[in-house]
Amino acid sequence: MNIPSDLKYTKDHEWIKVDGDVATVGITDFAQSELGDIVYVEVESLDETLDREEVFGTVEAVKTVSDLFMPLSGEVIEFNEELESEPEKVNSDPYGDGWMIKIKISNPDEVEELLDDQAYKEIIGA
Repeated sequence: MNIPSDLKYTKDHEWIKVDGDVATVGITDFAQSELGDIVYVEVESLDETLDREEVFGTVEAVKTVSDLFMPLSGEVIEFNEELESEPEKVNSDPYGDGWMIKIKISNPDEVEELLDDQAYKEIIGA
């Protein structure tokens, strides 16, 4: 199970890479392995400002559809459009080419409330 130590995590199995006031977000290796083969990623919240824990999109696997939750409050400024034609990148490279959105962070204090790699490992029993 790959859980990079330089990222932040949520209890909803999303990873966050913070770079200044922009956060890149995707789902964790654990999440993609639990979902199975991902066939579709939908993000309809581009250019919208959402609160933390609001739904920003969905990920559809062969067996199930799961909501994607905002890990931080902010504006969705970018969607990884490669996922429209190649959603399987979420399975093959969840922390790289499989990223989902970028957020312009509106409340930097929320970053401190995210989980580090050790706390996330405890949640998933790794």
